[in-house]
Amino acid sequence: MPVSDTYRPDPRFALLGPEFGDAVAPAPFGELKLRFRNDRAAATVGLDALGDAEWIDHFGRFSPLPGQPGPIAMRYHGHQFRNYNPDLGDGRGFLAAQIRETPTRAQAPSDRVASDSAQERLLDLGTKGSGTTPWSRGGDGRLTLKGGVREVLAAAMLEARGVPTSRALSLIETDEHLERHDEPSPTRAAVLVRLSHSHIRLGTFQRAAFHRRTDQIEVLMEHVRTLYHPEVTAGEAADLLRAVVAANARLAAAWVAAGFVHGVLNTDNLNVTGESFDYGPWRFLPAYDPAFTAAYFDQTGLYAFARQPEAVFWNLTQFAGCLKLVGDAPDRVQALTDALNGFGPAYIAELRAAFLRRLGVRSLGEAADQRLVDTTLSLLRDGGEALGWEPLFHDWFGGFASSARALGGPRGRLYQGEAFDAFRFSLFEHEPDRPERLEAAVFAAPPEDMLIDEVEAIWSAIDTADDWSPFHKKLARIDAVRRALA
Repeated sequence: MPVSDTYRPDPRFALLGPEFGDAVAPAPFGELKLRFRNDRAAATVGLDALGDAEWIDHFGRFSPLPGQPGPIAMRYHGHQFRNYNPDLGDGRGFLAAQIRETPTRAQAPSDRVASDSAQERLLDLGTKGSGTTPWSRGGDGRLTLKGGVREVLAAAMLEARGVPTSRALSLIETDEHLERHDEPSPTRAAVLVRLSHSHIRLGTFQRAAFHRRTDQIEVLMEHVRTLYHPEVTAGEAADLLRAVVAANARLAAAWVAAGFVHGVLNTDNLNVTGESFDYGPWRFLPAYDPAFTAAYFDQTGLYAFARQPEAVFWNLTQFAGCLKLVGDAPDRVQALTDALNGFGPAYIAELRAAFLRRLGVRSLGEAADQRLVDTTLSLLRDGGEALGWEPLFHDWFGGFASSARALGGPRGRLYQGEAFDAFRFSLFEHEPDRPERLEAAVFAAPPEDMLIDEVEAIWSAIDTADDWSPFHKKLARIDAVRRALA
């Protein structure tokens, strides 16, 4: 099998034993059609040399990759819309492999991570739509092709906008037809593979806590500390909580700056590395709207755009409750409380950093940076649907150096009034970060957005005419933005 010499299998989750996951078999699919393969992501784990037939064999039929133990359905619990569910677990997916990330010379600098230790991150190949497991709860274990298309698009756009996210590695259409109550049926089916930095969920700890298995919590703590947060002191629950809080504060801030609504922020959809994954009813904001929701069934707005930081904090509180079980002495409880309460300050700091990245300017200090965030949000609010969300970041990327382009562009007439004057003054204070990026061709094109009408149009072309060209063209444009902004 032609894996690259950079392929480094390291199946650590299997070493935890059968109490944490179940060996399962993939669904016996018939005809399989490769619809998407992410060779850029595959290169980071030594899998880009696979031919299409081999790719389908490993990511459609799930023949084990070298050095891998075979599929494992992970066990976890979770709060779903704040109602506890002890019957969860991988119900239509499994952990297919774990591989060390080793960036190659062929990668662009933007694809490389910051430090030598980060260059050897442990990455999971997780599936979606790969068949039933002991945790399917009567479901068919399948994924609609539309759902797979949407996940590929969401992950690509989030990566381009600087959000810590899983990457869609593979999308393969199967020969099955599925019945679904929330879309026209029968509908086409697919199996997806994502590349993610851990599938250890907050709900993984909740399952151990539910069964009062402090020994399992301690095992999970050491597993997470060793593999994902090595800076944490062994056995220190508060230190681990602090690291997970910081990672998820960064994630929540990145979602807000990207104008993204995840839709289903249950405790089984947040992980210990603060990397976004499992995209179901997601949306990007068409315009500033704190109450905007992504899921039609979120009737109370629990996971609305502006409530996402609150939802993340609530979920982290449940995680802290699990860690409390391993040592409830008063001083340890206070340490956990202090670590948890660090979320608010961390989120605010990360939000400032995320907005600066999105505007392509350098930090000028806490007060000036916060002023820029506040004036940006005020301008987005006042601009409403006429301005939208993404166009402002497109027009003003690079700061005041983009004035001629922004004011002379199609939205130039919107940039006036008190809100704009305050924004312009705040932006003027900040120097552009790597101004050479402003020469990228993407800034001469319209803003690259991902609104629901375009997503539906891309799917309609696939569904009605099996035309994948709009899908692939969209991904190419998104990648051009990613390279330009990185």
